Amino acid sequence: MSAVLFEKLNPAQLAAATHGEAPLLVIAGAGTGKTNTIAHRVAHLVLQGVRPERVLLLTFSRRAAQELTRRAQTIVGQAVKGAAGSANGPVDVRLPWAGTFHSVANRLLRHYAPQVGLEPGFGVMDRGDSADLLDVSRHEAGLTSQERRFPRKDTCLAIYSHCVNTQRPLQATLNEAFPWCAEFEAELKALFGRYVEAKLAQQVLDYDDLLLYWHALMQDETLARDVESRFDHVLVDEYQDTNTLQAEILLALKPTGRGLCVVGDDAQSIYSFRAANVANILEFPQRFSPPAVQIPLEQNYRSTQSILDTANALMADAEKQFEKNLRTTRSAGARARLVTVLDEFTQSQFVIESVLAAREQGVPLRSQAVLFRSSHHSDLLELELVRRNIPYVKHGGLKFLEAAHVKDLLSVLRWADNRKNRIAAHRVLQLLPGMGPVNADRCFRSFEAAQFDPAALAAWRPPAAAFEFWRALVEVIGDLSSAGRGWEGQVGLARQWYEPHLNRIYEESTVRASDLEQLERIALQFSSREQFLSELTLDPPQATSDYGTDARLDEDFLILSTVHSAKGQEWDRVSVLNVTDGNFPNEYANGNAARIEEERRLLYVAMTRAKNSLDLIVPLKFHVTRQARSGDAHVYGARSRFFTPGLLATLDSVVWPQKVRAAAPKAKALPRVDVGARLRGAWT
Repeated sequence: MSAVLFEKLNPAQLAAATHGEAPLLVIAGAGTGKTNTIAHRVAHLVLQGVRPERVLLLTFSRRAAQELTRRAQTIVGQAVKGAAGSANGPVDVRLPWAGTFHSVANRLLRHYAPQVGLEPGFGVMDRGDSADLLDVSRHEAGLTSQERRFPRKDTCLAIYSHCVNTQRPLQATLNEAFPWCAEFEAELKALFGRYVEAKLAQQVLDYDDLLLYWHALMQDETLARDVESRFDHVLVDEYQDTNTLQAEILLALKPTGRGLCVVGDDAQSIYSFRAANVANILEFPQRFSPPAVQIPLEQNYRSTQSILDTANALMADAEKQFEKNLRTTRSAGARARLVTVLDEFTQSQFVIESVLAAREQGVPLRSQAVLFRSSHHSDLLELELVRRNIPYVKHGGLKFLEAAHVKDLLSVLRWADNRKNRIAAHRVLQLLPGMGPVNADRCFRSFEAAQFDPAALAAWRPPAAAFEFWRALVEVIGDLSSAGRGWEGQVGLARQWYEPHLNRIYEESTVRASDLEQLERIALQFSSREQFLSELTLDPPQATSDYGTDARLDEDFLILSTVHSAKGQEWDRVSVLNVTDGNFPNEYANGNAARIEEERRLLYVAMTRAKNSLDLIVPLKFHVTRQARSGDAHVYGARSRFFTPGLLATLDSVVWPQKVRAAAPKAKALPRVDVGARLRGAWT
């Protein structure tokens, strides 16, 4: 190993990167170089002779896996080049098993499909298709016509997903997370049974099934050891975000912990609404005997010490945690500020003036962020930004694959890939004029009765309005699904068939067509239709552009983001809105100690996004919604309960705007009026 390539690591990072095979927990505080440490560990393993294809690297996004692979490749390439003393290009180090939990599950299940009762060509549904299939089952069960308010499809899917990922009974999920749905426990249980049967019949898996099937695969000792034999080392990033199912999969994969390394920060566990379980990381060391080695990373490379002092003080009051004290070699910098304002409108004024003042001092708008607990908290600020013509980007909009025209085109490919896929078939059939839900269902049932024989589809007689389009549909489905048809050009073929329907169904079809051209270019990156459809479902792109239209017209723009969306990001200046009880912590967390602690961690994540400047803003009053425009009904807010004396000692308190005391006017000699005498005189 070339020591010079590891000399930039601090002692804790070096210990983690060069650790042996015993189970390892790297407690990576915010901004402590976690990604660099993992990349160096991968490089160390490869340089020690571990074959890259025997390293399993699990992340929570494909981009993270690609970045880790790129860095590891660079390190190994430099080491090999240095050892050989040559000037050749970088060594090609590929990590074929680097990806998200769900993408790795998809690959493994393709191999072990017969062992878990699947066909190798099973389909993978996105969230939208899963909700639609659940809605079909909901309708068939007669649950859409009840007088009582039965949960809608998205809520039903959320309940199902929570049960699967937490591995808890339906009753517990309802009581804890969906109490208003508790009265429908029996109906929901029957509904989920129908949903499972529909998926099995159509040979499709939803997002959660990938983990569920992988988990079931690992429950058989022989199969588990066969999977384990593929990997000498397993590395897991963001371990604090794993759910119960994922943690149990890992423990079954490496039951002794040998070769298992997990990296995460319990103080940044903020996704319990996605079934993430902070206990996974807190209890990890005790899962093994002897306990896993713990290496904390406390050297922060992002923030000033003053900001870190505030973050440390916040977490000092946490009930259960791995104790760590973030420190930096940077200067102390300006202290974080607790800014008290009159109301939310004044809060918006303060933020804008502070942002513009910082911009004049050389801090671009893009290097400044305004964070908030819930998306609607920025409503007033957004109105004021528009009024003042200040461009901004708000993180979290419509995702690319959620656009109707994109889903239409993908449904053509999904139906060709799996003829049993009822949801994809229904969507494609209803693109034709005259083919409503009833005719689409009648057509699919006929197709199903004929064992999905394409000849039956060609023989079916469509409504008159769809007749002229029918032959083209049958031909494109037949061509795309034929065994000898190569992957190259399939998206283009589907797009050509879809184009007249795009023009007929949607306004602004030219703009939408450019999205489909982009989708065709994306398809060139994949070697097969199955890989293309699976990867788009498991790790979808956000949009054709990362930024909104208005922002792209300007060279600079302010960042607005929820705290959840801001995780993993950093900015020079950060302002946090509405740091009051009811927001931090959220009102729905009251009475639940675990949720209160997660709200503390959420505020910690917000604080640790700041590099040089941090403002925590506390409005004194909040105006009541749904009143007359000129109404002044309001309630008073209390600053967050997290502002303990220890935390306040790290902050500078500011009241904005500061009132300038006017000079006292010179006293004048004025006459006196004896009002008391007049009052007495009225009654005498």
